[in-house]
Amino acid sequence: MSPNQPTSRPAAGAPAVPWNRQRLRSNNEWLLLELLRTDGGSSRAQLARDTGLSKPTVSAALAALEQAGLVREAGRLAPERGRTAVLYEVDPTAGHVLGVDIGRARLRVAVADLTGTVLARRDVANRGRSANAVADAVVAAAHEATAEAGLAAGGIVHAVIGTPGVWDEERRGVRYASSLPGWGRPGLFDRIGEGLGTAVSVANDANLAALGEYTLGAGRGSRMFAYLLVGTGLGLGVVKDGELLLGAHGALGEIGLVPLPVRAGAPTGTIEEEAAADAVVRSARDFGLGGESTARQLTAKQVFERARAGEPAALRAVEREAGQLAYAVAVLSAVLDPDLVVLGGGIGGSADLLLEPLEQALHRLAPMRPTLAPSLLGEDAVLLGAVSTALETARPEVFERRTAGLR
Repeated sequence: MSPNQPTSRPAAGAPAVPWNRQRLRSNNEWLLLELLRTDGGSSRAQLARDTGLSKPTVSAALAALEQAGLVREAGRLAPERGRTAVLYEVDPTAGHVLGVDIGRARLRVAVADLTGTVLARRDVANRGRSANAVADAVVAAAHEATAEAGLAAGGIVHAVIGTPGVWDEERRGVRYASSLPGWGRPGLFDRIGEGLGTAVSVANDANLAALGEYTLGAGRGSRMFAYLLVGTGLGLGVVKDGELLLGAHGALGEIGLVPLPVRAGAPTGTIEEEAAADAVVRSARDFGLGGESTARQLTAKQVFERARAGEPAALRAVEREAGQLAYAVAVLSAVLDPDLVVLGGGIGGSADLLLEPLEQALHRLAPMRPTLAPSLLGEDAVLLGAVSTALETARPEVFERRTAGLR
């Protein structure tokens, strides 16, 4: 699997072995396991009806899965007539994954079982003064969460790390992570992987947020869905018909690098420089919010809070932010033609203030007008996307590990 591209496993192709009776049994077991995962607890008779397999075949496959520790009895169903039916479910304790969201301001870590249920998490301030310090803080938070989940060392099957920038496999580092100084140094993620003691994949944070939002949030059912992550940086994730789009070099969505047009004869910065959190604070200063001494301590969150309170300078800063984001949406709309754009991230969480002026500005800029919506997952979108992506790798891996000794 490419570290920057989460992939899913076809339900019928779990073990990569030549076609024979062993593979047929393995495919049947995988089919039943996936059906239990997606549909919940079920009886042998119901599984036979749903899959078209014979009852003896289902019984044999369930016995093998139970022996491997992949399924377990979930209870018994007493029908009005006939014998009591045993219900089976996926055993969530068969394996665990780790999701990580690395941002300039916060580090978020979550441990989940094979059903995706989060068992423990950590959300801490990013106080690292160097890239190594940030990496070590991630490892420390992960160890705390793993211990809280009751797992021993080595209890994590796979970890996925969400980070600004684009993963470069040859360099073993990320590119374009300007919001985290020193973060592009080669070998940094190998340091994290060694500290975690498990296999690690690295993915762009906006891409993971888009996957999380598509699976669990506002993007569900969309044909072409774009997630605009606006916080300390600015990124874009795009999901088309359920598949993440990455581009030829994994950099699709790095819209924050695009320069804004010249304004009043003076050059401007990139979209990220002019629309991320620091830009909101600069705008507030420009408009004199709270005086010079107070403005030095402002955060973007405080600017939006004061805009909700009706302070004119804060409202003007929000209106400017909406205009900058409208340019970003106009560009992505012209290139991708999404039916939905979801606003997420720390600043995206203020969609109650941003969406109306953003729509107005977008109507002035471009004829393409996708539906705009706030994120339903909020600041957990990257973390939940990382967990979901880790599960895509872990589930077939756990299946193969646990069934290998039964063949």
